[in-house]
Amino acid sequence: MATVAQRRASSPRDLTRVAERISFMYLERCTIHRDANAITAEDADGTTHIPSASIGTLLLGPGTRITHQAMSVLADSGAAVAWVGEQGVRYYAGGRSLNRSSALVEAQATRWANRRTRLDVARAMYQLRFPDEDPSGLNRQELLGHEGRRLRECYREQAERTGVPWRGRHYVPGDFTAGDAPNQAVTAAAQCMYGVSHAVVAALGCATGLGFVHSGHELSFVLDVADLYKTEIGIPVAFDVAAEGDQDIGSRTRRALRDRINKTRLLDRCVDDIKMLLLPSGTQSTALEGDDVVTLQTDRGLALPAGRNYADEVTW
Repeated sequence: MATVAQRRASSPRDLTRVAERISFMYLERCTIHRDANAITAEDADGTTHIPSASIGTLLLGPGTRITHQAMSVLADSGAAVAWVGEQGVRYYAGGRSLNRSSALVEAQATRWANRRTRLDVARAMYQLRFPDEDPSGLNRQELLGHEGRRLRECYREQAERTGVPWRGRHYVPGDFTAGDAPNQAVTAAAQCMYGVSHAVVAALGCATGLGFVHSGHELSFVLDVADLYKTEIGIPVAFDVAAEGDQDIGSRTRRALRDRINKTRLLDRCVDDIKMLLLPSGTQSTALEGDDVVTLQTDRGLALPAGRNYADEVTW
């Protein structure tokens, strides 16, 4: 049997598709080791084995310790890892991309670099969120205004549906307890959605910082993707949890959101939505296929095989 150091890196065909993984797994107050191609979570109650390739995002809560080899197998499996706290979720690190092709990140960069196509993607994102509106004639300021109005409507509708009092969105960065129960639930749901969307974006090999609505942050595109499902999934789940009581809001929101994400197969949908937004029509199904292939760029859009010296073929 090969040792850990001798194992080769997994190829795309060896890995579980991100759409077929558990959206996220939360662990706290335990030590995480590696056992073959699984990770183990050891606490006072014993040891639990978890297949690393089944995880989309691993959320490490308070009191967790993780070994170098555990991080190694998670990275090789394409799992994202986030260190989180009870006062909110912050995303710090991710594993390697499941996708070996650069098609998506090149398409993302191409669409982002042109102001017109960047606005086109922003409009398409808005229409994914609110399909009953036509944003084709809206500029960026108008898009922001329409989004703000729809968010207020969503909060009001969810408050009426659940009977939860709503006094407006109140969030103090770094102080999870500053808001009331529904605000804490909304914050917990939003931060978990950021972790999930980061896992998908990283797994597909996209650039996290090239956003089409958000800008200027290393996770701009992650925030864009997470917001696609805010009014449909995140906010309704938060109000459902708040309606059940104000105890353990953070943990109950995480569990309820995890169940809703798995039930609705959100990861599968998220992959399809990103490909639809970034890739030309008709290329979505083939852009992520194939083995590890490296080519060299040349003129007129031609690609040459790498690993070869072309000195004798160049006219000086």
